[in-house]
Amino acid sequence: MTDERYWDDARVGDECVTPSVTVTEAMVNAYAELTGDFTPVHVDEEYAKTTPFGTRVAHGLFGLSLADGLKTRADYRFLPGMSLGWTWDFKLPIKLGDTVHVKFRVGSMRTTKRDGWGIVVLPSELINQRGEVVQLGEHRLMIPMRPKTSAKGEQA
Repeated sequence: MTDERYWDDARVGDECVTPSVTVTEAMVNAYAELTGDFTPVHVDEEYAKTTPFGTRVAHGLFGLSLADGLKTRADYRFLPGMSLGWTWDFKLPIKLGDTVHVKFRVGSMRTTKRDGWGIVVLPSELINQRGEVVQLGEHRLMIPMRPKTSAKGEQA
């Protein structure tokens, strides 16, 4: 199933692995331009060689941005809703040339006071080509529920 899901279509325990993306120098430089974060470990190879990483690494928040974007390209995705926030940790550096993907699951679900909406919590891992979890956390989303239909088959 590749169609976007309503809240009602999800089940706790559902899992998905996203497509992957390779982190390039151009991407990291573009992120630096976009955010104004030109910290040398991200943009200056000579400086980065002197750090514990030994080479340039992607911005931590760039990893989170990749995770969010990759989820929108997954076969398992929801109708547009509202992001309620992230809890996210950086575990290992993302180096130029790393290829990453996201593994996520539906960890919990609940209804809301807002009629027609439900909340899902998606524990997620950003994983590199070596199978190492480089970042992980949870994304909380408010997702629309399937529109109710009346006895006559009309949407309520």
